[in-house]
Amino acid sequence: MSQRIFRLEAGPHERRNCPVSVELEVPAGQAVRRLWEVEREREVGFQISPRPTGRVRVTWVLDRLDQGQSRRYGLELGAGEPPTFGGGVQLRDNGEQVEITLNDTLLTCYHYAPTYARPFFWPLIGPYGAPITRAYPMQELPEEKHDHPHHRSLWVAHGDVNGVDNWSEGEGHGRTVHRGFAVLESGPVYGRFVADNDWVSAAGEKVVSERREVTVYNLPAAGRLLDFDLTFTATEGDVRFGDTKEGGILSVRVATSMDVPQGRITSAYGGIDEPETWGKRAHWCDYSGPVEGNWVGIAVFDHPTSFRYPTYWHVRNYGLMTANPFGLSYFSGDPTVDGSHVLPAGERLHFAYRLYLHSGDAMEGRVAQKYHDYLAPPRITWEGE
Repeated sequence: MSQRIFRLEAGPHERRNCPVSVELEVPAGQAVRRLWEVEREREVGFQISPRPTGRVRVTWVLDRLDQGQSRRYGLELGAGEPPTFGGGVQLRDNGEQVEITLNDTLLTCYHYAPTYARPFFWPLIGPYGAPITRAYPMQELPEEKHDHPHHRSLWVAHGDVNGVDNWSEGEGHGRTVHRGFAVLESGPVYGRFVADNDWVSAAGEKVVSERREVTVYNLPAAGRLLDFDLTFTATEGDVRFGDTKEGGILSVRVATSMDVPQGRITSAYGGIDEPETWGKRAHWCDYSGPVEGNWVGIAVFDHPTSFRYPTYWHVRNYGLMTANPFGLSYFSGDPTVDGSHVLPAGERLHFAYRLYLHSGDAMEGRVAQKYHDYLAPPRITWEGE
């Protein structure tokens, strides 16, 4: 057995239920056998995954660490397989959808059957056990709005990709075709899938390929996290992402009861509701409101590795919130401004977002604080370095 000791520093932010990862080299024939807090001699559940570099990533959830504080951890390496931990995030694929549960409680389902124009997540269960995105058009409820049938809960789309409309479901629309899963992983700390998709025209001609990686963390219901890592590759020649407001690389349609004025839109710079947030750039945007008597919220965080960070927001009082970095002529009100982008043949375009499901509004849900867990996670230093 061998041990490695490292220190984790909260930095200038308080950390609560924060996913943390560390990477290290593990000798052949050995595995990470144990993770513990040194001072408290407390065992910590963890999950490991190999990295493309040949190293191993160890991930766990930091329960709480106050601003300016630090904590020492130990890692034990030894022969054999790593330990197993109960519970966690389970992904179950039935050939048309992936059911995602946290400790046997449904969080969401990822629908990818070819009967749909594009994959989507629904339902999306909020902090108090009720869905917090709209059910229509998958299910018709009398208390919901029945507009925009292409707004399917939580999805990825854009209205002009080489002239193909892969946003609406009107005549001649494009499609996102699920080609298979490269990874489908359950675990005690997170569940993850990697899906390969083709964006195609109405005639079925491939326009661009997309690799979609989604990670769901095992966190309390009042503050759940889903990470999205989206990479487009121009496999068929140059690809032009057109300037249109009809799109959102990550899109949410909230439950109708959350629509403004019953609910509230809040952006990172303090904008409130559509007049102060639509078409504006911000590091994050939050939509909160009442669902079955409880105030809940959905925030989308943009990451610095995303194209045109911080993104522009196509966010509406009627319940739509999308991260759209392309619709600049609409957002500026100036038709001479061109927000389109040409992805040269063979090259890649990357986006990264975190979805945060929380109780309360943006302030009560500590949205700004949680954004820093994504932007600048706790710092790790190895002893002896």
